[in-house]
Amino acid sequence: MTSALPAPGPMNEEQRAAVSRYLQTGDTETSDTFLWPGNNFVDKETNAHTALRQALIDEVQRRAQGAVLPEIPPQRELVQMTRCRVEPMVRGLFPKAEQDTILKLLEGSVVFLTTANINRVLEDESFHHCAWMLANAYLTSTGAEPLGGSIQSLLGLSQETTCYVTAKYLEGRGKFDDFLVHEAAHVFHNYKREFVGLRHTRTKEWLLPIDFRKRELFAYCCEAYSRIVEQGKSPKDRTALFEEYVRDPYKIDGLDVKEHIDILKDAVATKNGWKRILARCAPVPPATRSEAGIAT
Repeated sequence: MTSALPAPGPMNEEQRAAVSRYLQTGDTETSDTFLWPGNNFVDKETNAHTALRQALIDEVQRRAQGAVLPEIPPQRELVQMTRCRVEPMVRGLFPKAEQDTILKLLEGSVVFLTTANINRVLEDESFHHCAWMLANAYLTSTGAEPLGGSIQSLLGLSQETTCYVTAKYLEGRGKFDDFLVHEAAHVFHNYKREFVGLRHTRTKEWLLPIDFRKRELFAYCCEAYSRIVEQGKSPKDRTALFEEYVRDPYKIDGLDVKEHIDILKDAVATKNGWKRILARCAPVPPATRSEAGIAT
């Protein structure tokens, strides 16, 4: 698939250095905008965006040349699969009156990164660093060398209500892994209730109240707990699965494993473990924060 972006003109040394830095790190500098031609700032920004994004697409195509990925099922099957994977989480976290709205939102939220759509996905992404992350998720799924050298393997990324997932997900999940559930859990703090017609207030703005510092913790707890619930049909089974998971939990940079396991233990021992996960990851009320000596 060829890019719809206009072809950039020849670049000078400074422009090539800016492109090289972006491909290596995914980061851009405000000053880079002024390296590109244009009659005003908007023109320069447009030309800078086009050049950087085209360079990213070209490099991804070069590195992943000849890649063969699993065939993506028809859209109706993807919708059905998505609903099946996220429904227990939605039923456990939301009141009955809101569940169908949230399920409908998530059913069409998954986009698989494939050789057929990767160019369009990278073109359409507004933010340079997010596009770079999506490019790396796609590259690692093809077995190609990621941008920036050795990085932690990515399976996808969430942007508002869109969950980008690599086609490798379709090859099977691990015993305690479900990246689709993980990314869907991020939607709950990425999207506002008013956008889907749900009752909202100044203090009830997002789909779910999740502490900013615990967003990844919440997603990893939802992911592991979803697999425990799916495979454990009785409290005894779920306890056994939890004990198995504790012996080899997720090893993710930045994840507080001790707190993660403690939350899962609490969830497994409770009738509605989803609510316990949410309660443990919710923002601390201002009065409680003050009493605990937490800065506000």
